[in-house]
Amino acid sequence: MIINGEKIEMKELKFLDLLKQKGLKTELIALELNGKIVPKNEFEKLILKENDRAEIVSFVGGG
Repeated sequence: MIINGEKIEMKELKFLDLLKQKGLKTELIALELNGKIVPKNEFEKLILKENDRAEIVSFVGGG
């Protein structure tokens, strides 16, 4: 799988486990998976697979 341009050698990975590893909170990110935006209510059951391409965008406040 490729996440934010980085190749990760895994057959499957729970999306929430990935977020936890990266220290990201679900309420502060958006996910594009294989060219489609994934609704937040699907994050909990989402499993990334070997050939998936994901882009995770995190929102940062400031001014």
